Amino acid sequence: MRQTRSQEVSTWLFPSSLGAATIVRMNVLADALKSINNAEKRGKRHVLIRPCSKVIVRFLTMMMNHGYIGEFEIIDDHRAGKIVVNLTGRLNTCGVISARFDVQLKDPEKWQNNLLPSHQFDFIILTTSAGIMDHKEARQKHTGGKILGFFF
Repeated sequence: MRQTRSQEVSTWLFPSSLGAATIVRMNVLADALKSINNAEKRGKRHVLIRPCSKVIVRFLTMMMNHGYIGEFEIIDDHRAGKIVVNLTGRLNTCGVISARFDVQLKDPEKWQNNLLPSHQFDFIILTTSAGIMDHKEARQKHTGGKILGFFF
């Protein structure tokens, strides 16, 4: 029996010896923030994020401290964990800067001008040697770091 071109491609992409195809998550923070963005645009009140990680929890804590999301609950399912986030409707957008650029102590204004539309209500989240913090807190603590993402 002769295979068609599409059958050849599908057997090449998904060989039967591998079993079920699994999806590999490359960036869990990007997936989490994209889920929050999509739920916020659809007008949802809650969003479920899987898997749970320390970076996601700290990023959500920063968003909660600034009032862009409500409280969130971490659910331990003895696997990777889940997070249920309560949305307030205040968040316009949030995202990840996938190339984690270095931000020096003198440079946050340059990155703020490049990434954010406004200076009063927007936040860049940095990972520093002192922990994960926004750009204003990093300026107060006189520390630089790498950009994780932003929200406004």
